Amino acid sequence: MRLLGLLLSIFIALGAQGQILLSEEAEISVVTLGPYQGEPWSAFGHNGFRVEDPGNGVDWFYDYGLYDFNQENFFLNFARGLLKYQVGVRKWERTLASQKRLDRYIKLQYLNLTAAEKQQLFDFLQHNVRPENAEYLYHYVYDNCATKIRDVVEHQFPSSIEFDLSYARENRTIRQLMDEFLSQQAWGDFGIDIGLGLEIDRAAKPEEYMFLPFYVHKAFAGAVIKRGDQKYPLVKSSVDVFIPEEESSLSVLITPFNLFLILFFAVGLITHRNLKFEKRTKWIDTFFFGFAGFVGLWVVYLWFGTEHMSKNNLNIFWAVPLHLPILFMLWKRGWLLIFQKYFLVAGVWYSVLLIIWAILPQPLHQALVPLVLAMVLRSFYLSYYFRRLARRC
Repeated sequence: MRLLGLLLSIFIALGAQGQILLSEEAEISVVTLGPYQGEPWSAFGHNGFRVEDPGNGVDWFYDYGLYDFNQENFFLNFARGLLKYQVGVRKWERTLASQKRLDRYIKLQYLNLTAAEKQQLFDFLQHNVRPENAEYLYHYVYDNCATKIRDVVEHQFPSSIEFDLSYARENRTIRQLMDEFLSQQAWGDFGIDIGLGLEIDRAAKPEEYMFLPFYVHKAFAGAVIKRGDQKYPLVKSSVDVFIPEEESSLSVLITPFNLFLILFFAVGLITHRNLKFEKRTKWIDTFFFGFAGFVGLWVVYLWFGTEHMSKNNLNIFWAVPLHLPILFMLWKRGWLLIFQKYFLVAGVWYSVLLIIWAILPQPLHQALVPLVLAMVLRSFYLSYYFRRLARRC
């Protein structure tokens, strides 16, 4: 579907070499699509421009949220945060039908522009969808399908647009703004909280709220455009094209918290048996400390090897990469006292982490609490186990 949109973009853009002059009936609107829970990346909603001009047979949707799977090094660029997105155009009819099927609300805000201003904005969109101009470097917060709507309008009418930023709340962080739309995306929320660091825990500036389509809609609703000494509402009318009877929802039985809570009780039972029979269940240690070690390596990679907002990530406090080499060396009998001290330190550290959890500048995901509790339990048991083993040797 995205490929068809790209092909239509190229077709329209190439046809735009001869300029289309909009008729008096032409209208340009900002489109806001509601959240769709079937895909984590769609849970935040979507924005675009609609240009409709019956006189020229134009009814097109300009979409800044397209990407090409065939672009060079797609997966590497995705992992590194260097993915190139594109602006494309497709028929509004197709967009309307596809979004209705997904039960997303569809809202239009018709821009209060003069004929010359409409032509100027339309010409820019036509120029922007040409293949040589369509790509941009995507960023979660600073440059995405929502911020592009704001940026295009401000770029075309510099010093003329004043957005209504009264929606901003004091000290609301970027992470908290994301969380508003992730209540049904338990695993997506978990992944974001682990992968993104302190940069998203600063208070968001009012204009930065517009990385979310919901706030683009609110900012445009009260915006004004200046012409000379006069100010006019930027949006002359708003239309709810489609409001579903019930917005899309997602029911997840196994959430991260539920999973780790079950595992915590399992660890408690296993550790009790280990203590009773003076044995060590190796697979449980391999799972927990291996998981923490692999996540730690991932956090380090995101921190130093990518352009994501992943620097200064405090998840490194529980996801310790050093666990991995320690696991591979546990068979060494001559290192028993080293292992005993290592897991004693780990147990103390994880205990301290639980105590300071609530005052950390980066809020760690609450699903990690039973995971860290399980690691406290195993750390102290392993310290005890290796100490007894060392005395026997």
